[in-house]
This record gives sequence, C-alpha cells and structure tokens, in this order.
Amino acid sequence: MSDLKRTALTHIHEALGAKMVPFAGYLMPVQYSGINDEHHCVRNALGVFDVSHMGEFILRGPGALDLIQKVTSNDASKLTPGKVQYSCLPNGQGGIVDDLLVYRMERGDDHHYVLVVNASNIDKDWAWINSQNTFDCTLENISDHMSLLAVQGPKAADALKGLFAEDIASMPYYTAMYAEMKGVGLVLISTTGYTGAGGYEIYMPNPLAEAAWHAVMEAGKPFGIKPAGLASRDTLRLEMGFCLYGNDIDDTTSPIEAGLGWITKFTKDFIDGPVLKAQKEQGTARKLVAFELLDRGIPRHDHPVVDEAGQVIGKVTSGTMSPTLQKPIGMAYVPSNMAAEGTEIRIDVRGKVLKGRIVKLPFLKSLA
Repeated sequence: MSDLKRTALTHIHEALGAKMVPFAGYLMPVQYSGINDEHHCVRNALGVFDVSHMGEFILRGPGALDLIQKVTSNDASKLTPGKVQYSCLPNGQGGIVDDLLVYRMERGDDHHYVLVVNASNIDKDWAWINSQNTFDCTLENISDHMSLLAVQGPKAADALKGLFAEDIASMPYYTAMYAEMKGVGLVLISTTGYTGAGGYEIYMPNPLAEAAWHAVMEAGKPFGIKPAGLASRDTLRLEMGFCLYGNDIDDTTSPIEAGLGWITKFTKDFIDGPVLKAQKEQGTARKLVAFELLDRGIPRHDHPVVDEAGQVIGKVTSGTMSPTLQKPIGMAYVPSNMAAEGTEIRIDVRGKVLKGRIVKLPFLKSLA
C-alpha cells in the first residue's frame, strides 16, 4: 500500500484503529467501530467522515459560466453566489463522465466556481473539462491541496454552530459560504452531504485539516459524535437512493435512464443535449429502479436481474442490508416496461433466485 496517497488525516485514522483500505488511489478508512454502529450514529446523531480524496477544481474568468453550461447537464445560470447545484458531465456519447457539485462563490472581488468531483475521476474530469475550454476561463486543480470533512447527522448544526461566528444553523440546504472556523482558519462550509441525514461539508487547505478534525470532534463530543468510514457512507447514501459513480452511473449510462432527468435542463445548449432530450421525450429501453428483496438474502453490485425463464434482463448496481430499515435494498437497471412501482422482479444472488419488488425512492420516506 506504499504507493497509495494519504490524506492529511491518515495518521489520525490509523491511531484510532480504523480499518484502512485502498480506494481511488488513496488509503482510506472503511470503518472504525463497525458499519451499523457508524450508520446509526450518523442517521440519529452525528458522525464525521474524512472525504479528502474528493477532487476540487476552481474556474475563474468571464467565460467560466459558459464553460460550465457547456459541459454540465444542469442549468448553472440559476446559481446565485453561495448556491450549490448537483449536476453531471455528459460524455458526448450519451453517457456520464462523472457526477459533481457546482458551487458559485465569491470572496471580495474574487468571483469563481468550485467544481467538486469524484476521487476516482479527478484526472479524467480534469482532462475532459479542459478539452472543452474554448472560453475565457482559467482552471485550477486544487485537489491535492485540499481536505474535506463531512460532518453529517441531525445534530450537526447544534454541534458546530459554536465554531463559527456566522449563523451556520440557518443556512438553507445546498448553500455555501467562506467562514472563519475558530482555532482553525478560513474554510468553505456547505450544507451538502451524501447521507440524507443533514449536516455540513467543510473544505480547507491540508495544513488546517488536523486542527479542523480535532475541533469538530471536540464540539461533537456532547452530541455523541463518532468517526465514520466509507462503508457506512455507502449504506447511508443507498438508503436515500443517491447514485454512486462506477456503480449506478458511468460512461455507459445516460442521466435520463438513471433517473437524473431533474438535473438535465434543456433550456440551454450543452454536450449531448439533443440526444438526452430525445431520450426524455421518447423514453429509454431501461431504467434505474429501487427495489427491496422479499426473500432472505443481500443483493450486491452486478447480481443479475432475471426473468421467469432465468434469462438475464438487467443487473443490480448497488445493494445492501439497510441498517435503518433492517431489510435488503438495492438499485438495478431493468427494462422500462418493468420499472413501475410495485412490479415484482427476480434477482440471482449467487445462484439462488430471490424475489424483489420495485419501490419508490427514497427508501427512508420520513427523511424525504
């Protein structure tokens, strides 16, 4: 594992006894106290994730918005300073280069956009966006210099509000601001996350990461904060039906068939716009659906969806035993004529065909 990148906090995770695994070229904590324990802690109280492996690009210049409008599916012209938008990068062939967050930010006279991309796609995304830059826009890849803490859970606002002079508790969902974190320094804090449990993501230069970690852990102590790893992050996001790049979406899936039509806006010209508009109007051959298993078993990535004759007609993209619901759940691509809520499907789990039923997202209705 010596060739793996380490975050600014790797030594802390190791000292805490985290199970460390290779992920997207980094040595990352997959769990500490256990997946279920961390999951419940985040869902019901408060947890902190080191997700410093994520990528960050800064775009500046008069043509920054024009470039973003061309390469992303959502309409970034709707963003006002301090607003964040979920979007994706169409690949010119009907598929997805990556999904990402687009931040419109300003600090004094510095007006810019921050794009936050998946760790495994940093180099690919950087090359793709630069290849499309025919505008008056400069790009800066700050990924290696930034750390990111995801402080997630319903008690996050109460725990963190004392660390900022600004009123972070009243920040609307999917907004961001630059703020001074007490004892740490200037950070970018946003009301985003990948858990559906509420909370914040805090971006900072690597030298500030250790102080930020300790400040968050200390502030969260009265609220039962625990460090959480990538495994519980995955079960948390799946309960909400959030797509994971490489599982539910990739270069072979379109945002329309993946249920991401809501981030695909045809009020502008963008890469694959006509192709995706035709898909939206005419429909797609397959759709990404959510399901729960009716039989005992746990669905996993790449398990086949089969028809009554045992022929493969689709595949599971993500699956787990939901810690909150205590039932097996997952997402899968199936033929569009089988995608209606309530439809029964069959999934081949290691040679055993199990019955499932298509349900509406999110799995956790109370958090919708």
